[in-house]
Amino acid sequence: MLNEMKTFVYSIHGFDKPFLEAAAKDKHELFFTEQSLNLNTADLVKGYQAVALFTSDNASSEVLQKLYDNGVKFIALRSVGYDHVDLAKAKQLNIKVANVPAYSPYAIAEHGIALIMALNRKLLLGQQLMQTGDYRLDQLTGFDLHGKKIGIVGTGKIGTAFAKIMHSFGCILLGYDVEVNHQLIKDTQIKYTSLEDLCKQSDVISINCPLNAATRHMFNKNVFEQMKKGVVFINTSRGGIVNTIDLIEALDKGIIAAAGLDVYEYEKPIFFHDHTNTGVNDDLFQKLRAHKNVLITGHQAFLTNEALQGIANTTIANLDAWAQNGVSENEVT
Repeated sequence: MLNEMKTFVYSIHGFDKPFLEAAAKDKHELFFTEQSLNLNTADLVKGYQAVALFTSDNASSEVLQKLYDNGVKFIALRSVGYDHVDLAKAKQLNIKVANVPAYSPYAIAEHGIALIMALNRKLLLGQQLMQTGDYRLDQLTGFDLHGKKIGIVGTGKIGTAFAKIMHSFGCILLGYDVEVNHQLIKDTQIKYTSLEDLCKQSDVISINCPLNAATRHMFNKNVFEQMKKGVVFINTSRGGIVNTIDLIEALDKGIIAAAGLDVYEYEKPIFFHDHTNTGVNDDLFQKLRAHKNVLITGHQAFLTNEALQGIANTTIANLDAWAQNGVSENEVT
């Protein structure tokens, strides 16, 4: 097998390049570009056996065919999620795809907590008022999290980390998942229930599940209308799990009192890019962002030193495995 994996790294950013370079330690030839993978950039990989992709890249069927035609045999994902890859097409082409199955779950869980606290305690509004010289507290009342019911949709590694933090706040936990985490029940006394029951009871709802065919638009008009009025809604998972039009309607009706979003349904052309001089040409996003009770961060929940180190190490480990024996334990096809 190959001793070195010649790899074309798409969508590189200033925050992750140093970690990848350090993890590679000259073991593999890495070529970096800030360009995202799409039909127009897929021909750049001629002469490379592998590509390393980020969540903003497009690995659709047509794009994968181009990669294959240019000699790519391996795709190393710098993420847990692989909803941006047509896995059926990759399998047909015998292109191996490996993800980063786990990195710091605390990074994303803690960011979800930060969104809850910022929204609940009106931190942004408080700063805005202070900048104008208005130190009155009339608009800044929040609520105690202690004793509140927290609905957690998805109790994998990230959901578990989130649940344990909320448990330490003294919250009552409700869970919804296709698999029951019995250890989490022992650790936090979380009660598993139906999605409908979770929505009806929860004061805060956090999404921590992957995007797939079963979860796409899981949160839609019907589900929002089942929610307890005044709920705080948090999504640090994937934008496509939420129907954005229906979310805005729920905000306008006051069903959702506040929403903290690290992801957006149509984020790919927006997030991870500088729009200072061009603006954002997305009316739906502008409407969502303009809502006074919405706090949006640009898919940064994963952005900690520990998480970036973990992502880089596993990405390079996948290249190592392929170079040595053609198989990685993290393959998703």
